[in-house]
Order: sequence, then structure tokens, then C-alpha cells
Amino acid sequence: MLMRTDPFRELDRLAQQLMGPGTWSKPSAMPMDAYREGDEYVVAFDLPGVTADAIDIDVERNMLTVKAERRPAAKADDVQMELSERPLGVFSRQIVLADTLDTEHIQADYDAGVLTLRIPIAERAKPRKISIGVGSSHKEIVG
Repeated sequence: MLMRTDPFRELDRLAQQLMGPGTWSKPSAMPMDAYREGDEYVVAFDLPGVTADAIDIDVERNMLTVKAERRPAAKADDVQMELSERPLGVFSRQIVLADTLDTEHIQADYDAGVLTLRIPIAERAKPRKISIGVGSSHKEIVG
């Protein structure tokens, strides 16, 4: 049998063991991607092994908070764990959203361990054409 070791993975595992699992008062971070797609921002969080009912999403003013908890799987009494590398506990991430985003219409989807939030850009933040009047005409904003 061929074994390959990764010293950085071992350091991560050791650090996790020393710090313990995330708790509600001291959660662990979760990886994420954020990008703009057309007229909305998309934020995707990796939450493998977390059930949808263990995810909590809150928006207060412009602060978006995502919390999730991965609980240990129920095991029979005669099961002896040989190796445990998958982190358990609470994971959390907070993001400050710009004023140009419409926090009233955030959509959330959870599929294959990835939580995807779609945040539309507010109408007031979209580009508008401004016409210029000649002479005594007034300037008008068309939007």
C-alpha cells in the first residue's frame, strides 16, 4: 500500500485538535468564494456534511452572518474510531455588504454541501443615463 503524507495537512489537523471544535461562542471559519454575476453578487460557502436545517443565515443592517454546525454522526456502541480528520462543531462567517446591495431580496440555495447566496444589486446603484438640456432646459436623470 502506498502512503503519501502532506506535512501541512498534518499541521492543520494538529492545530484543530489543539484548538478543539468550533463552538457557538468561538466558531471556526468556513471557506467561501464571492463574485459578481450580471446584476447580482454571488457568495458560495463550503459546508460539506452539514444538513440544511443546521444552517442559520441572518442579515442585520449590512452585516451578513452565516453559521452552521456539523454534528457527529450517530454510531453504534461497538464502533471504535480509528481516524477522525473531518472537522466537527460550529462554523461561521460574517461579511459586510455594501449599501448598493438589496438585502431584502437575498436568495439562498443549498446543494451538494455548498450554500449559495445570490444578492441583487439595488436599482439605485445601477448605471443610469443622464441627458443634458440645452439653453433653459433642465437636466433630467433617466433611470
